[in-house]
Amino acid sequence: MPISRQEKEAVVEMLREKFQNSKVIILTDYKGLNVAAMNKLRRKMQAADSEFKVVKNTLMKRVTHEMGLEDLDSYLEGPTAIATSSTDPVAPAKVIKEISKEHKELEIKAGLLEGNVVDIAAIKALADLPSREVLLAQVVGGMQAPLTGFAGALQGLLRNFAYALEAIRKQKAGESAG
Repeated sequence: MPISRQEKEAVVEMLREKFQNSKVIILTDYKGLNVAAMNKLRRKMQAADSEFKVVKNTLMKRVTHEMGLEDLDSYLEGPTAIATSSTDPVAPAKVIKEISKEHKELEIKAGLLEGNVVDIAAIKALADLPSREVLLAQVVGGMQAPLTGFAGALQGLLRNFAYALEAIRKQKAGESAG
């Protein structure tokens, strides 16, 4: 059943907003996924603060052309769905990777990361990144290690200085006694 012009305009506006507000947009081919798998995918996306929507290629092309992203045209063939997130660019990639292990039909076509078109390899690399919390912990650990070493070195210098002062005190005490 064809959709009305107003409905098309609403979809195009929604896509424009997604392109402007999302940190990542992943184009997927969902051909062969059954309803249960699609619902599971959508629930997992929602839990990861992401979204998964089936889109018409013609409407998607209209938005990509408006935004100067004609590079995506070659990927807009066959059934297309987009996974988006406005907060975490890694979350939708991780969900797609997880679901595609069970359902081989779900395939990544390409993506848009911070406004740049990226290929399948880049999206898969995103999915392999540790979570945001793990990355932050690694950064803090990396920053903490040199500080701990610096504190240890300062402590060693102060200890050596104290030993030197003690030795001088003992030497002076020995001179005044003799």
